[in-house]
Amino acid sequence: MIIGLIFGGFILSESDAQAATNNVGYSVAAKLPSNQINKQNSFFDLRMNSDKTQTLQVRVYNVTNEDIKIQTAIHTAWTNSGGSIEYVTPAKSFDPSLRYKMSDISKIQGKKTFTIPARGSRIVTATVKIPKTNFKGVILGGWYFKRLDSKVTGTVKGSGNMTSQYSYVIGMKYSLGSAPNPEMSLGKVGAGLSNYHRAIIANVRNTSAVIIPKLKMHTKIINRDGGKTMVDAKQENIQMAPNTTFSYPMLREKNKLEAGHYHLHMLIRNTDHEWEFDRNFTITQAQADKYNKDSVDDSGISIWLLVALGALGMLILVLLILLIIYLIRRKRRKDDEEEE
Repeated sequence: MIIGLIFGGFILSESDAQAATNNVGYSVAAKLPSNQINKQNSFFDLRMNSDKTQTLQVRVYNVTNEDIKIQTAIHTAWTNSGGSIEYVTPAKSFDPSLRYKMSDISKIQGKKTFTIPARGSRIVTATVKIPKTNFKGVILGGWYFKRLDSKVTGTVKGSGNMTSQYSYVIGMKYSLGSAPNPEMSLGKVGAGLSNYHRAIIANVRNTSAVIIPKLKMHTKIINRDGGKTMVDAKQENIQMAPNTTFSYPMLREKNKLEAGHYHLHMLIRNTDHEWEFDRNFTITQAQADKYNKDSVDDSGISIWLLVALGALGMLILVLLILLIIYLIRRKRRKDDEEEE
């Protein structure tokens, strides 16, 4: 569970982190450098220059009466299938337009897993190396901290009363030069699986080095063989990280994928920009069969079947017990007869 919000929330400033007493057992605070763009932000919002090296630091506080173990990593931001910017889990792949990964230019110094003594603190350091470049735009990522033990006392607001690994992420945003205009393109469109659910997936690409916020998307897919509308989907409040691909899944949980020739029309807009895409694509019979078979959408079992199977199992168990009792008693009678 991530209890530290990416750009604020539980991410404390250096001054007030000293007083942190949350039930999670630790807190983190970025030591903001002089090239911080907005001093009100508690994440690293930095103005960077070409061919420069800089040291960044985060202090981690242990507010418990026992030693705790912390793991840390720096991740490159990407856009997940829900249309949100992801800082917590590492990306499995990157858009070809991405020139610089946050995880490549920002390296943690020393051990990435360490122990903090009771009521103590520790400074974690990262070295940032901006190459000599004409790059203009934003490099985005997050500095991730996770407590490895699960000794969390009490409750954390919004979490219920569960045992988990509680984590923080401090945002890392490097701005070089003037921001370019946002650019988007449509990549591959076709059948696939999204979290094991069958879907038609459209790969929407942000090929520019800027965050594109507050996007609204309206997508229609028609069957070119018959003109029937197969998908009419809308999604709002999409946020795209710089130079990333949004693999937008249009789920077909209740309807099987069907082989055929299709046409996609997609309109994407926010307050300042608009993009429109059209694409013909084909779903082969082999693809339809594969994704229908591999999905979990048709794996549900009737509740009555479960009840019947449970009753049958209980009946078999009772019969086995009765059989064992019968065999034991018969053996005892036989032994008694032999003794007589």
